[in-house]
Amino acid sequence: MKQTHDDGLLAELPGDLMMWVLIVSELLVFGAGLAAFLAVRISDPAGFAEAQDHLDRAAGGLNTVVLVTSGLCAALASRGCTNGKRKPVRLWLAAAAALGGVFLWVKAIEYGDKLAAGIGTETHPFFTFYYLLTGFHAAHVVAGMVILGLIAWYDSPRNLETGTAFWHMVDLIWVLLFPVIYLLR
Repeated sequence: MKQTHDDGLLAELPGDLMMWVLIVSELLVFGAGLAAFLAVRISDPAGFAEAQDHLDRAAGGLNTVVLVTSGLCAALASRGCTNGKRKPVRLWLAAAAALGGVFLWVKAIEYGDKLAAGIGTETHPFFTFYYLLTGFHAAHVVAGMVILGLIAWYDSPRNLETGTAFWHMVDLIWVLLFPVIYLLR
């Protein structure tokens, strides 16, 4: 009699389990950062609103569109791999990574504008959180771009599922950061 092993929900996860452990832990870290931001904001809502007025909402919105589009490119790459078409997979991954570069470029312009205006981490607690959360996110964008490059080279279905899951986590975090930091009053 053959015994089968059913992992339940874990068997349904695409990619590698350790990537999901990383993704959940990163979501918890960003969640804690956002919770701390909101908790400190309660103590100075007027100061946070005034500081928030120094942000470029159009740049933040553009970056949202850029990252969501890059997530679509990553999803199309993953879908293409299941069809066995390697060249389009690599092109979609390159497009996703290039859009990650556009995101970083826009973010660098934002940082440069803030720093040129004398706005740094010491200016107000809002900006301490702004630089900390968006900078940590930018580091994840860089890591995601490296992962996308690696999976473009080693584009097995499992690698694509694992790598694109990380990239979608990067997208998700920005979709949470943007409204809380740029829009919430």
